[in-house]
Amino acid sequence: MMENEKTIQSVTDIERTTIRRVTLRLMPFLMVCYFFALLDRVNVGFAALLMNKDIGLSPTVFGFGASLFFVSYFLVEVPSNLALEKFGARRWISRIMITWGFISASMALVVGPNSFYVMRFVLGAAEAGFFPGVVLFLTYWLPSIYRARFIAIFMVSIPVASFLGSPLSAMLLGMDGLLGLKGWQWLFICEGVPAALLGVACLFILTDRPADAKWLSDEQRSWLIERIESDGSRKRAIGHLSIWQLLRNKHFLVMAMVCAGASATGTALAVWQPQILRSFGLTIMQTGFLNSVPYGIASVLMILWGRHSDRTNERRWHTALTLLLISAGLGSMALASGMLAPTVMLLSFTLIGAYSFKGPFWALTSGWMSPKTAAAGLAGINAISNLVGGGAISLVGMIKESTGSFAVALLPLVLLTAIGGVSVLLMTREKVASTNTK
Repeated sequence: MMENEKTIQSVTDIERTTIRRVTLRLMPFLMVCYFFALLDRVNVGFAALLMNKDIGLSPTVFGFGASLFFVSYFLVEVPSNLALEKFGARRWISRIMITWGFISASMALVVGPNSFYVMRFVLGAAEAGFFPGVVLFLTYWLPSIYRARFIAIFMVSIPVASFLGSPLSAMLLGMDGLLGLKGWQWLFICEGVPAALLGVACLFILTDRPADAKWLSDEQRSWLIERIESDGSRKRAIGHLSIWQLLRNKHFLVMAMVCAGASATGTALAVWQPQILRSFGLTIMQTGFLNSVPYGIASVLMILWGRHSDRTNERRWHTALTLLLISAGLGSMALASGMLAPTVMLLSFTLIGAYSFKGPFWALTSGWMSPKTAAAGLAGINAISNLVGGGAISLVGMIKESTGSFAVALLPLVLLTAIGGVSVLLMTREKVASTNTK
């Protein structure tokens, strides 16, 4: 491991101005795009408060249908990221957003279990590739020393989507009966259309590579290209591998499993947490506002955690500790049974861990992979973790229906995240950790 003082770099004026301009150009827009990606993915959790009764979905049927999103997401994720590398981020991210926005709005047309299954499966295929595509895109623009904080800033859209989306979704459900449509139909329409419009905006705002950035000065462009190329020349734990070689690489497989724990937790709670809170007898509006509390707290702390990881250039413990916090939070849910305030507190601890995990983890992972492997590697890890997340949604639904307890239904995630935290510490304790921090 490098000593902390070696991580403190002198920042030149050209570096400072270049990073600032890149940040202001790309990050706000990408955050808004990801906000709607997450909103369109998890709004089904709020729609379920009314939709399930209207179209006859049991907890098991709803959980299975919601999880189908992640099956198609898994199947299309790697091909989508390879296509992004071939066709360019600007056009491919635009294609993804226009497609998923249209399909998300079309969720208003579901009339029963079968149509719900079909639409969730198609929606997953449409959105596949957006997140790993953006992470790959950011490696084209951000030197490695900046990645944890900016990935955390980008990914703050996840808890923000639930923080703002919860009361927004609750209000949209209140439009029930307007123009003959149900409230849950208005929810899908009003949250799907903006994604398609943002997809069109991608064509005008995004730039594929620094060499094409006319909005940078010649000096800034040259500095950034040289710095990114310097990062790319470092020795990596995972060199240039094919997709099939990746699937046999122990570092890749362990990181996919590690990511699966945090991803499954965030995904499962995004879908089931409104129903967990509603079980305390809250109104829909009360559920919406209270559901946003853990996400608001997580939004702030994940940025601070990512910034601290960059400042110390430490990824190992910053990743592992978040997983152990998730495990402790979920594992204590049974102790808060029947008590609203402790339940909200434990959900907050859990989501702080699930989202603070993301900045250090993706910085660690992208640092392990050679540039030629990153497209498939990042997409593969994200695809596997999302497939596990989809399975978690279905599993929680089945266990809840059979036991009547959300605390019991969440126990598999306790085990998965605990194993993930220990695995990070074991995998990175020797040469891999030192390779990443040099």
